[in-house]
Amino acid sequence: MIQLDLSEKERNHLIEALESYLSDLRYEIADTDSADFRERLKEKKAALEKALTQLKTA
Repeated sequence: MIQLDLSEKERNHLIEALESYLSDLRYEIADTDSADFRERLKEKKAALEKALTQLKTA
């Protein structure tokens, strides 16, 4: 497990960045024709959503 030592301001910036990226990623998943690529994007999305949840509850 990796631990990050972030200030509250850094944590908030990271949360905002992840939320923005995840929003864009949802559109990319919907517009992707390749099933293999879509699955990789979905895996990436799930991992980032997990990290975001952990950041929000920290």
